[in-house]
Amino acid sequence: MNKNIPLAERRIFSVTKLTQRIKGLLEDTYPFVWVAGEISNFHRPVSGHYYFNLKDPGAQINAVMFRAQNRSLKFRPEDGMAVVVMGRLNVYEPKGIYQIIIEYLEPEGIGVLQLAFEQLKAGLAAEGLFDEKHKRPLPFLPQKIAVVTSPTGAVIRDIIHVINRRFPNVVLDIAPVKVQGKGAAEEIAQALELLNQMDEADVIVLARGGGSLEDLQAFNTEIVARAIFFSHIPVVSAVGHETDFTIADFTADVRAPTPSTAAEIVLPVKEELLKRIQEIRSAAKSAMLQRVRLLKERSVQLLKRLVHPDRQIADYRLRIDDALARILRGLSRQFDEKRVRLNMIQERLDRNSPLSIIEDLNVLLNYHRQSLRSALQFYLQLNSGALRTTIAKLNALNPLAILERGYSVTRTLPDYALVKDVQQVSPGQQVKVNVSRGAMVCRIERKQENGKTNI
Repeated sequence: MNKNIPLAERRIFSVTKLTQRIKGLLEDTYPFVWVAGEISNFHRPVSGHYYFNLKDPGAQINAVMFRAQNRSLKFRPEDGMAVVVMGRLNVYEPKGIYQIIIEYLEPEGIGVLQLAFEQLKAGLAAEGLFDEKHKRPLPFLPQKIAVVTSPTGAVIRDIIHVINRRFPNVVLDIAPVKVQGKGAAEEIAQALELLNQMDEADVIVLARGGGSLEDLQAFNTEIVARAIFFSHIPVVSAVGHETDFTIADFTADVRAPTPSTAAEIVLPVKEELLKRIQEIRSAAKSAMLQRVRLLKERSVQLLKRLVHPDRQIADYRLRIDDALARILRGLSRQFDEKRVRLNMIQERLDRNSPLSIIEDLNVLLNYHRQSLRSALQFYLQLNSGALRTTIAKLNALNPLAILERGYSVTRTLPDYALVKDVQQVSPGQQVKVNVSRGAMVCRIERKQENGKTNI
């Protein structure tokens, strides 16, 4: 590794920045992951959260399962138990460690349906189908309730019994569907879509009795989840027993533990409403009577405090005259103070008039201008003699001045080498001869060296 990279070219991270980059990379790459391993160092503090290590022969990872998730478990984890968990990876920045936050935990060896359930749940959750912002509020007093369930069985009888007991004259529509087996999910989704197209019901109850995971499979399908999500009518999911959770429960606007509870959630008790109305009516009547009594007493007190209008007008006139006199005195005093201050400011302005300042500056400017002109003339005279001497020296050393005296400079062609010796040229060779005014191209006819001529 090259350690001599310049400091400006090095990419240096702070510990916090590097940890944040690792956190983002790890959590974005593994938003949900299934992990199998053995529980060790299991402990549960007073907060109710589960903390343990998940390990195998080669490695281990810290794990945490918060109380909101672990309270639905039907068993208690313990050291040495082999489990399969589903969760999201997380980096705890203050300590720089990574861990898995568990959303689901089961003993190792659970069936394929449960795995499919969790995978579908994770995918729909990532799309936002379970977000609270999409949940619609239930109407306080629905005029018509639609129930999507099997037309036979105890579920519909329980719902009808509870509704008749709580609010006998409410309208109830039943959308008969299969609640398990082949085609059940499609029928449920079609019933939800049809109710939304008719747009007559104020709330929809999706109901089914308890059963195994296989029995509830129709309510753990994507088609039913999306039909619930896109319903503009609020949907209450009442599938299975209190401990059963389905995809429909997560997607619905409200989850009811049982079908009977769903009927109680969507509909208030008529007798309680009538009783509450009577209580409000009585309270309003009492409040109005109390208000009338208070107003009557206050009117009597005000009558006693009333003053004859003529006396009030006279008092107001005296107050107005007094206020006007005080205003005039105050204004006069302010005018006098402002006039004195204005005179003082005028005197200061006269002493600091810009015209006098400009005149002083003009005198100073003329003085500096004359001084500068004298200094410049002295400098020019001082350096003119040196300039003439330098020019004479340059002219004496100028090669052109030598050429003016009849000398020339000869260069060979085509390489333009300066000729200093006759050995550099040969007869017939072309040379370029520079004189003071121009140049000539000549041919060597003969050359002479040491008084001898070579033709």
